[in-house]
Amino acid sequence: MVVVNTEIIPGKSIVEVKGLVQGNTVRAKNIGRDIAAGLKNMVGGELKGYTELLTESRREAMSRMIAQAEALGANAIINVRFSTSAITAGASEMMAYGTAVVAE
Repeated sequence: MVVVNTEIIPGKSIVEVKGLVQGNTVRAKNIGRDIAAGLKNMVGGELKGYTELLTESRREAMSRMIAQAEALGANAIINVRFSTSAITAGASEMMAYGTAVVAE
């Protein structure tokens, strides 16, 4: 599966548009990450627990988007974007979306 954030795939022609595909996940922070983040926030620096959480969320959302594109018979996804939103205090959604296509 070719996944790009552009409207075209260099060297390929888009022969069919299958439609919009998306994948999302909602993740919650745990108390351990919150405590570590609070302490780190006092001295500054990267909040590695949250970085890992975001990386895991992005990977899961991408995987679900790709599965949906494969189910439609696509071999590529163009115009891929990511979006995040707060669902409740302590939980956030990560969404990946794009256009499933057949490219030759």
